[in-house]
Amino acid sequence: MARICQVTGKRPRVGNNVSHANNKTKRKFYPNLQKKRFYIPEEDKWVTLKVSTQALRTINKNGITAVLKKARKQGNIVI
Repeated sequence: MARICQVTGKRPRVGNNVSHANNKTKRKFYPNLQKKRFYIPEEDKWVTLKVSTQALRTINKNGITAVLKKARKQGNIVI
């Protein structure tokens, strides 16, 4: 599975390592992904998602059903 958040669609970004001598080499910035199980009471089932910590905060605030509905609409998730 790729390093992509299934709710927000966050993916690795590309940037530079900059040394003290100002030498630049390519590097990647990875999203902080966590594998987490969520219970969906409407469907009466558990779902495992790979989500970023920002998505976890959004789920805690708005609820899993609202967040999944929005993610399906954006096309980030197909559950």
